[in-house]
Amino acid sequence: MLLPGWAVLSGRPLWSPALLLRPVPVGGRQLPFSTTCVRCSKNRRLRQKRVISERQLTRYFVDHRKVRVVGGQGGGGGHSFYSEPRKIFGGPDGGNGGDGGHVILKADQQMKSLSSVLPFYQGFHGERGGSKNCYGANGAYTYVKVPVGTLVKEDGKVVADLTQHGEEYVAAYGGAGGKGNRFFLSNENRAPTLFTPGEPGQERVLHLELKTTAHAGLVGFPNAGKSSLLRAISRAKPAVAAYPFTTLNPHVGIVHYQDYEQVAVADIPGLIKGAHQNRGLGVAFLRHIERCRFLLYVVDLSVSQPWIQLQDLKYELEQYKKGSSERPCVVIGNKIDLAQSRINLPRLKEQTDHRVIALSALTGDNLEELLLHLRELYDTYVKTEQSRGQSPVKW
Repeated sequence: MLLPGWAVLSGRPLWSPALLLRPVPVGGRQLPFSTTCVRCSKNRRLRQKRVISERQLTRYFVDHRKVRVVGGQGGGGGHSFYSEPRKIFGGPDGGNGGDGGHVILKADQQMKSLSSVLPFYQGFHGERGGSKNCYGANGAYTYVKVPVGTLVKEDGKVVADLTQHGEEYVAAYGGAGGKGNRFFLSNENRAPTLFTPGEPGQERVLHLELKTTAHAGLVGFPNAGKSSLLRAISRAKPAVAAYPFTTLNPHVGIVHYQDYEQVAVADIPGLIKGAHQNRGLGVAFLRHIERCRFLLYVVDLSVSQPWIQLQDLKYELEQYKKGSSERPCVVIGNKIDLAQSRINLPRLKEQTDHRVIALSALTGDNLEELLLHLRELYDTYVKTEQSRGQSPVKW
């Protein structure tokens, strides 16, 4: 007896996948294939994680969110009198209610976006006080994980800035628990019947803004090669294509060194002239540059007059926020593998006082010089923070 999919040809059994598609009669009806063959069963291998395109990723990356938070309500006070055989007038023994739970925002390094933050959070309510002077249990705290670098605003004013891993901010306090009738016992009132309900929790409407916390920021015009450069120096995989505005949201790549130091580099979406006036992608991503300790200006050496790009980039940053262009920086001349780039490189060095590093993100030429200078900028930043008595940002 042959299994489905096998046939006899020249006295030898021969298996053919086409035979599996032959209709098999079962109960007077035709099935498209055999359901008893192992080869026809469903493929049970684990599916690989599908690749998310840049446009699909914009649905998952959220850098601003409006949240309504309400603290838990306090539990009501108990109302009871002690009762025991052969003991009358035992007195009041109603306990106090438990306090309502707080709603707490907590910075977490594992979170990279505000997409998982819900529009409404409420703390757990406290339990009611019981008899025999039993206090009600307090409501549990509600923790909301947010990315490091989240700015909390209320009515346009900054109320919290979560810049360290594990840092917490109480967004809404829970209400206090009510008092039981045991609380109102006095010499004048030996049998109080008064008890109070629990207070409602605090209610607030907060605006969360995410400013990417990275050591270095790649700033440049569209198609300057920022994403290609980030892919070359780190394991980040931002989208790369031959059309402008390929990168629609920031990407952070980690550069690893032999002494286990890690430098975070952020790829900021391309800027254009008038970005501070909300042109192009506008100011939606300019705020991510505020957290960067030093800047990497990426210019395309193959275009005519690449130093104009550098001047425009500095102008846009300075118009967005005063002093943004005065941070430590280095100019990266990309696409040095092209002939026109070699002609423009000496002229670019004449037009700027900053250090210029010519490289090719496509071929990997001269990436070592960039990595060494990037480490020098990082070490200078660490020493500066330590001299001020502050702890530098670590990844």
